[in-house]
Amino acid sequence: MAATAGQTGRLGAFSRNRRALAVALGALALLLAVAAWAQIAGDRGIAPINSSADFAVEGIFVDTTGKTAIEARDKGWREAQRLGWEKLFKQTHAGAAAPKLDDSALDGIVSAIVVEHEQIGPGRYIATLGVQFDRARAGQILGVSGQIRRSPPLLVIPMTWIGNMPQVFESRTDWQRAWARFRTSESAIDYVRTDGSGIDTLLLDAGQTGRRSRIWWRAILDQYGAADVLIPSARLEFAWPGGPVTGHFAARHGPDNVLIDSFVLKVDSADKIPAMMAAAVARIDKIYVSALASGLLKADASLIVEKPVEAKDVPEAKEETPADGATTGPGTADSPSGDTPAPPPAANLTSFNIQFDSPDAAAVLATERAVASAAGVASATTTSVALGGTSIMRVGYRGDLAGLRAALQSRGFTVQEGGGTLRISRGGR
Repeated sequence: MAATAGQTGRLGAFSRNRRALAVALGALALLLAVAAWAQIAGDRGIAPINSSADFAVEGIFVDTTGKTAIEARDKGWREAQRLGWEKLFKQTHAGAAAPKLDDSALDGIVSAIVVEHEQIGPGRYIATLGVQFDRARAGQILGVSGQIRRSPPLLVIPMTWIGNMPQVFESRTDWQRAWARFRTSESAIDYVRTDGSGIDTLLLDAGQTGRRSRIWWRAILDQYGAADVLIPSARLEFAWPGGPVTGHFAARHGPDNVLIDSFVLKVDSADKIPAMMAAAVARIDKIYVSALASGLLKADASLIVEKPVEAKDVPEAKEETPADGATTGPGTADSPSGDTPAPPPAANLTSFNIQFDSPDAAAVLATERAVASAAGVASATTTSVALGGTSIMRVGYRGDLAGLRAALQSRGFTVQEGGGTLRISRGGR
């Protein structure tokens, strides 16, 4: 039967609406993709300077001449080594005069020359340099230890408040730049600093500092090889554009964002903000070092994933023989009933991998608790988190795989076995 004119019009309108909806959805998907790319793209990061444990002397001014520019520069670097050695020795020996070392000896203990600023002419070299001395080699001459006590590796998330909006690596800030330039070699804190580029902007944002889930924190800290997190924050108040600036700084620590200490610094003009930020970083470092020494700064036990005890690591039980040479067994004094068997030895602890669905963080925590409560389970730790997918849990169990499967089934799980790995689910899925 032929369609009427009205039906044809409605079909045409429906087709146009579908095309318009498809175009709108495509545009929305494109906008979301652009937004996600914009969040990680761009020139955001500031690479941290060398964080080695070498001794560093900065701000050495040299002005040398030579037949060529290269000769003048070589003379400048040699002079910087001598001046740097004298300055370093005075710092470590209360102003005492440094022993004279020839250029070959200085070459053996200098690990790097850092160019802070330089001007090179046809036969002249003017520069401000930094000299780094190898801690082990220079330490022997200085009479100081080549080792320093360090904290566990701690991830730094420098947060800046711009008005009422917190940010970390979304854009370059003076606070991020101050932490990138801070020399950590002499600090007792083992700082793990990132350059703030790429995936850092997605993982280390202001929202993450407000999350309390240890599952999230374990996954992120594992990405950066850290044991815990430090959250130093800065908030600036401007009296007027270009005028006096008040900085509010806080040293925070851990997944719970615990405040250790805070302070206020002031400068009389905006062009002095970088210097204020550098002073604030040094002061916050002292706060963290003091907290470490007092025991206030310590790794959160809930972030430490303990390795389950492997069967090969458990010592075998040894049968003891009484000193008088008597033996125990059926019909003896230690076993009055001739047919009562001795109790079986405790089962060894074995580790198994378990796969499970993890739609969100709450599901991961609930599954961990349920598995840990099963009979014979000594530990249950999620080692690979994939929210919205399949996560992997490492379970320490006193028994074999069949026993673990039965224990999990008794907790209401549907268990599938394959290749020495179990997959669990609820409700027969």
